[in-house]
Amino acid sequence: MSTFDTDRCEHSEATCAYAAQALAASEVAAAEAHIAACPDCRRELESLRPVVDRFVAWPTDVLRPTTSLQARLALRIAEETGKEPVLPPARQGEQAWSEPAWEQVAPGIECKLLATDTERHRVSMLVRLAPGARYPAHTHAGVEELHLLDGELWIDERKLFPGDYNYGAPGAGDDRVWSETGCTCLLTTSTKDTLR
Repeated sequence: MSTFDTDRCEHSEATCAYAAQALAASEVAAAEAHIAACPDCRRELESLRPVVDRFVAWPTDVLRPTTSLQARLALRIAEETGKEPVLPPARQGEQAWSEPAWEQVAPGIECKLLATDTERHRVSMLVRLAPGARYPAHTHAGVEELHLLDGELWIDERKLFPGDYNYGAPGAGDDRVWSETGCTCLLTTSTKDTLR
């Protein structure tokens, strides 16, 4: 622990919550009284005010989740509570987007196509491998970028874990791609890759 941490007032967390207007109404008066009497907490509050003011100045659209996310959350809450969902109104100028479906492309392998760039022959997709599933050996026609989201994935002799990134250069190949545990990854690759 640093010297700074040990010298902090024990009420500094409440001061931070007060600055963010996140304290319960019943705690505000006590926090204000303490801040008025504590020079450390007054300094902390003054240092936090510009940060909080910047957040307040942000447009609300930056902070608001997309309509599709709000709708999915409303449906999930309704399912758990047994009440009718309160769906958000469509925002002006927002394009309707529907969640793509998972498609089985081979035994134990499913893909969810997110975007296609036909001019550059590129696709972005979520790929899900069932435990024990293997992807065929292939050669990259262009750059392949893979970000592992969950599970474990072997690419030749390299074992990837959640959060790992793998770059496949054009012309390079992957001989063995498989998952012992099952996994989900975000994959951006060429539509012209060749299977071997």
